[in-house]
Amino acid sequence: MTLSRRRLMTLLAASAALPALPRLARAATDPIVIEARPGSAQLLPAPYPATPVWGYDGAAPGAGIRTVQGARLERRLLNALPEPTSIHWHGIRLPNGMDGVAGVTQAPVQPGETFDYAFELPDAGTYWYHAHYSSAAQVGRGLHAPLIVEEPEGLRPDVDDEVVALLGDWRLREDGTQVLDFGAPHDASHGGRFGNVVTTNGEVEATHPVRRGDRLRLRLINAANARIFDLALQGMTGWVVALDGMPLPAPRPLDRLVLAPAQRADVIADVTAGAGEEALLIHMEREPVVQMAFPVSTSGTAATRPAPAPLPPNPVPALGALADARPLRLVMEGGAMGRMDGALMGGRRAGFREMAGASFYWAFNGRADWTAEDAMAPLAELAAGETVRLTIENRSNWPHAMHLHGMHFHEVADGALGDLRDTTLVPGGETVEVAFSAAAPGDWMLHCHMLSHAASGMMAFLRVAA
Repeated sequence: MTLSRRRLMTLLAASAALPALPRLARAATDPIVIEARPGSAQLLPAPYPATPVWGYDGAAPGAGIRTVQGARLERRLLNALPEPTSIHWHGIRLPNGMDGVAGVTQAPVQPGETFDYAFELPDAGTYWYHAHYSSAAQVGRGLHAPLIVEEPEGLRPDVDDEVVALLGDWRLREDGTQVLDFGAPHDASHGGRFGNVVTTNGEVEATHPVRRGDRLRLRLINAANARIFDLALQGMTGWVVALDGMPLPAPRPLDRLVLAPAQRADVIADVTAGAGEEALLIHMEREPVVQMAFPVSTSGTAATRPAPAPLPPNPVPALGALADARPLRLVMEGGAMGRMDGALMGGRRAGFREMAGASFYWAFNGRADWTAEDAMAPLAELAAGETVRLTIENRSNWPHAMHLHGMHFHEVADGALGDLRDTTLVPGGETVEVAFSAAAPGDWMLHCHMLSHAASGMMAFLRVAA
């Protein structure tokens, strides 16, 4: 998103008016620096050459952050890229000014400049952080990394090992370089940008040695631009214990697990494969593909353990009665083979051909440019603490992974509250309902996390009054 001078001055003035953030006892030292800069990654196995990337501290994906629930996270972003950037802390409930959306919650961090992020971590779980300026290109070039918030000591599950598996895909040439066509009209107007190389933690052949009988905690993160991962286990018995960082009321036996872009899952898995064999995390495409292998190096116990206990719940705001919730509706239209013939753009109705000429292919509630630099308007204005029931109707032929910043929502089915998520997958032609408490003041993005879709019309925001 580009930023108008008027919007930039508003953001700068608002930043100057904010009270100084309280600092920790170690305040005599500066925050840890995360440097966004060009680097390289060995995405393809040797002897293929390393791939030039943009990464945090030059690595793609970044090494990640691990901390504990209730801690305060302080990081200084140093932009060593040739263009502006920012960091969004995906799934974290935090003050709006720390959400990292360039052009909405902060001014873009210009090349050579810094921005200090500082906020408390109220929830344990599996999260991630990534660029939120020209997101399709910057996340796609490698600006993403895990953020793990552990439960306090004594409340963590009893496991033998933990594995963070960040799933991604890349569009590479045979020489290892990336195809930098992040604005390709076909991708934007169809299912999004799919790569031709799928990785786990930046590796095509990712492995992690285990023993028979080990109980693992698998933290799965889908960082791909558009790929939906349909996952299964082989040589392991698993239970899903959390989705998008939020613990489930009771563990669920894992048969198949679908992760849309930006979604996460915590899985407790017992290794049942024997010594000399491999347990596998499998991606079910046209045929099963090994996403990560777990070679069983020694023989441990073969005893079957009982199902794991639930993780301790996070302190998310309670919902009011659904019957009293404020109803909102979001209608998604457009894309290839859709029925949309046009939408509002630039304050007037434009035909689909004109929209495509401006690289817009989608609309929310009949409008394509909710975040246009001089015409930013909220999709809805909400009162702080208000319970909201949002119906998301997908009138397109393509699935969309809808992400709400700053808040978690319950998926609602047949009038009953379901899982807590921050990203929900809405298949083409279907309708999904979610409910949430508008607990935090500010402008909070609501967009498709197929990032090519977000860049071409599927991006808006909700305004929560102070």
